[in-house]
Amino acid sequence: MARTLLFNKPFQVLSQFSPSGDKSTLADYIDVAGVYAAGRLDFDSEGLMVLTDDGALQARISNPRYRQTKTYLAQVEGSPDTEALQALSSGVKLKDGPSRPAKVRQVDQPAWLWQRDPPIRVRKNIPTQWLRLEIQEGRNRQVRRMTAAVGHPTLRLVRTGICDWALDGLLPGEYRML
Repeated sequence: MARTLLFNKPFQVLSQFSPSGDKSTLADYIDVAGVYAAGRLDFDSEGLMVLTDDGALQARISNPRYRQTKTYLAQVEGSPDTEALQALSSGVKLKDGPSRPAKVRQVDQPAWLWQRDPPIRVRKNIPTQWLRLEIQEGRNRQVRRMTAAVGHPTLRLVRTGICDWALDGLLPGEYRML
C-alpha cells in the first residue's frame, strides 16, 4: 500500500533529504523512510509539500503536463492594480516563455498564518498586499518571477494547496500521513 504524507515545509529548508552544507533538509523533520518529494518548494518559500513512495502519484503531481493546481499565498511589495492582476490572470512573459494564466485575487492576510522567522523586511513607505494565486505549472521560482514581472516582487510565499490537498492546520515542520 502506498504511503503519502503532507508536510508543511518551513522557511529556509531544502526540499530534499540529502544534506547540503549547513542547511536544513526534509530529513530534519520527516522520519518516514522511502518517501520522496512530489515536486519542490524553494528554500525561501514555505508551505505544503506532498511526499510519497508512489511513483505514479509523484509524476502526476510534479509533471507539468498533468496541469495539477497548486495554490499559493504571496505577500507582494506594493498594491497591485487591476492591470497587474489582469496580467497575472492572462499569463506573463517570463525568460523561459509565457506562463499559463493564473487565477489571482487580492486577499487579507489569513488569521491562521504563522509568523515567519525571520520576518520579511518591512519598508515604512511601501505597503504590501497578499495575493491568492492558483497555477497549473511549476517552473522554477515561477510565482516569484510572475509577480516581479508585473512590478510587485514577492516578499513571502506560502503554498497552501496541491490538487485537493491543503495545509489544514499543519504548522511549519509538521507532517500528516494520509
